[in-house]
Amino acid sequence: MSEALFYDTLRQALWVAFVMSIPILTVALATGLMVGLFQALTSIQEMTLTFVPKLAAIIGIFWVTMAFMSETLVDLFQTTLIPLIAGGR
Repeated sequence: MSEALFYDTLRQALWVAFVMSIPILTVALATGLMVGLFQALTSIQEMTLTFVPKLAAIIGIFWVTMAFMSETLVDLFQTTLIPLIAGGR
């Protein structure tokens, strides 16, 4: 395996990881902002108030985007990694 092929494969894998993490990170950010705004407006400083809604939102968006994430990973494996392992490239 050449160095260029290694770095190209690594770049593709990192891009797939980034694309797969966008929905979860976006929902976590939005939920954190809403809970933070709620806490600032009501002066409630309970630590579990930030954790539980974020966790619920992350689990919900993970459940919704699970098919997209699986499809993206399968595509990466079928088009890039399996041909490398089998010696097709």
